[in-house]
Amino acid sequence: MWLTPLTVECHAGARAEERPRRFRWESRRVELREVLDGWCQVESLPEWPRADYFKVRGAAEWDYLLKHDPEADEWFVCGPPPEPVSPARRAQRRAG
Repeated sequence: MWLTPLTVECHAGARAEERPRRFRWESRRVELREVLDGWCQVESLPEWPRADYFKVRGAAEWDYLLKHDPEADEWFVCGPPPEPVSPARRAQRRAG
């Protein structure tokens, strides 16, 4: 898995958990429509340091996997660049 550093703006809820709202990747600003899933890597091993992961959907209907390193307070996008979603698939996602 490759990691590309990001600048992420977050929202802290009532329980003070950070959730991404938008991010800047290269020259693009990506607004997030929703957080689809979130989980934690709780082991703190040298090869697998503690991290928070968020699967998110952008306003342009692309899905991203974001990684937050809470010890260094750094954010990354994981995996290959997103593929554009076809108009038919975008309509299907909006329908439910």
